[in-house]
Amino acid sequence: MLRWSITFLIIALVAAVFGFGGIAAGAATFAKILFFIAIAVFLITLITGRKRIDI
Repeated sequence: MLRWSITFLIIALVAAVFGFGGIAAGAATFAKILFFIAIAVFLITLITGRKRIDI
């Protein structure tokens, strides 16, 4: 998911350089949303991860 976030961030940067403001804003917003979802999923799996039991 982070890979998609970085991809949309690069698309936003390239679109901004070429002057496509609407596309850049949309891609940047989508990249931000994907980034925060990835962070949330990471934190959830970190908290509820499988605990190792040594017997």
